[in-house]
Amino acid sequence: MSTAGVLRLPASAAVRAAATGPTVASLFRDSARANAAAPAIIQADRAISYGALNERVNRLASALVRSGVATGERVAIVSENRPEYIEIILACAKIGAIAACQNWRQAAPELAHCLRLVEPRLIFASPRFAEATPALGLSYPQFLFGDDYERLVASGSPEEAPISASAEDGLLILYTSGTTGLPKGAVISHRAIIARALVMMADWAIRPSDGSIAWSPLFHMAAADPALAALCHGAPVYIVDGFDAETIVRALAEIDVGWFVLMPGMIERMIEAQRRAPKPVRRVAAAGCMANLVPPAQIAEISRLVAAPFLNSFGSTETGIAPASGDRIPAGILPASFAKRQTSACEIRLVDEDNREVAIGEIGEMTLRSPTLFSGYWNAPEATERDFRGGWFHMGDDFIRNADGTLTFVDRRKYLIKSGGENIYPAELELVLRESKRIREAIVVRQPDPRWGEVPVAFVVPADESLTADDVIAFLDGKIARYKLPKRVILLRDEELQRNATGKVQRQPLEQRLANEARA
Repeated sequence: MSTAGVLRLPASAAVRAAATGPTVASLFRDSARANAAAPAIIQADRAISYGALNERVNRLASALVRSGVATGERVAIVSENRPEYIEIILACAKIGAIAACQNWRQAAPELAHCLRLVEPRLIFASPRFAEATPALGLSYPQFLFGDDYERLVASGSPEEAPISASAEDGLLILYTSGTTGLPKGAVISHRAIIARALVMMADWAIRPSDGSIAWSPLFHMAAADPALAALCHGAPVYIVDGFDAETIVRALAEIDVGWFVLMPGMIERMIEAQRRAPKPVRRVAAAGCMANLVPPAQIAEISRLVAAPFLNSFGSTETGIAPASGDRIPAGILPASFAKRQTSACEIRLVDEDNREVAIGEIGEMTLRSPTLFSGYWNAPEATERDFRGGWFHMGDDFIRNADGTLTFVDRRKYLIKSGGENIYPAELELVLRESKRIREAIVVRQPDPRWGEVPVAFVVPADESLTADDVIAFLDGKIARYKLPKRVILLRDEELQRNATGKVQRQPLEQRLANEARA
């Protein structure tokens, strides 16, 4: 058989991989060339143009290589949100290194674990956290932002060097919350970051010119994903040092925004600040977070104020906005349902314990395939193999697929309350409780019980000072099965709740509170 005219693929897998997709580094480089004078990073009254940012990134990349940072090695960051954070990520992108973004909210043993896990070549820290890592007794070299950091940047070459990374190389290590053990480091590739940006644009009507407000910590995907998406398209990133409602309001009036990230627990304060805003919002393509976690009245009001639909989303550090963030609640509307729609560019199966797909209307674990997926857990092969079993990523979250194709969130698979042989999903109770205008926040946890095995206990933050525990039970009665009713309701203040980086209330401290009471 003649082979004339037959296309022969290159023999090298590396050559093929290099041709299959761009990298965050190459997209940022091209954005800087095309938008040299446009603002890339804004913080307070300071703006850094794309041209200036790219020069600083080139200098830092050159200095890192000279300091011995090789392709695939990790560079740790312990810092609040600031421009240097972005510079380090982009410099790592150019030299093929991985930015390990540390959660500074962690206790010292957790932070030590996260650093030892990735064994960074060096650590960058802000003055605010200058003593955090030395106090751990670790031997990794540390550079402080300020004169130390600026000398390092100035020592590098401003020339554009060849990019060392490929699309499948890791760019970020973002840590899981660690609610069921020590945190794991999720490796996010260039390919995943780019895919997440494209899916956000496709599903949420985000334009290439829409920027990002990075107010939530950059060690979390809710800030990192949209910030890097903006920088790949030549749009601005407005840096905010944590939740500062007045600064966020000012940013909304200054730049067009793609995904305006909102978190449970801050929306009420954001509503108050936006009502006082002296200037109107310029443009927001979509606002929000997982809608199930937010009182419906807050969803309607904040979306009305920013004139943007509220995201009825579901994703994770490992998956990005996939798998179920395709639905948007119209601005100003009280949601009638929190059923979700499948995200673009992903494939979903709901499976039982034996990995068999469940029928419509049955509860199953969410599994998916998507280019937005992470590449695995750093230095945790067993966890990676377990969660990618069967060629699907297993999220550990239970859903129901409805007849119309929508998906209803049930709860974390590992957090069931087994009461008298019945399964109780805390998220179901919390969703009903948040419908009450007299309740600001609600979280349901399990408590051991000698008769039933486990029973639900509801912790409730009142929006109405006259609210009583009996009122809460009366509100639930008739809306859920009686065996699901909390056996106890505890009223508390919002500041007594502990939240993770996404604003979700953490159940573990509340369970511990109940255990301490039982021992007292």
